[in-house]
Amino acid sequence: MSDMRFIIIGIVLTFFGFLVLGVFGHDFQSAHIETSQFGDCYQYFDNKEPVAVNCSSKIFDQSLFFGIVLALIIVGIVSLVKGIRGDWDSKVNPKDMVGPDNKNSDKD
Repeated sequence: MSDMRFIIIGIVLTFFGFLVLGVFGHDFQSAHIETSQFGDCYQYFDNKEPVAVNCSSKIFDQSLFFGIVLALIIVGIVSLVKGIRGDWDSKVNPKDMVGPDNKNSDKD
């Protein structure tokens, strides 16, 4: 028997990690290319000219973003595995059971 709470949490975290990567990932992918090909890094804007920035800080921001996304995806996968392998839903003390099959129910 599986633990549905961990399965649902795992699905949500994994989906959210891929969603964040897909929506915001394009902003963080150019730092390594700019550093290796050109040596200069720029921050680009929609309504004004690019501004030169420090390449190491841009690479740090890129690494931090991908680290957070990777952590979300890994925690989601671990939660999925824990939910699939878990059997906490079936580990209920006999005195805590309710329902018609309960042999320990109080008869009034």
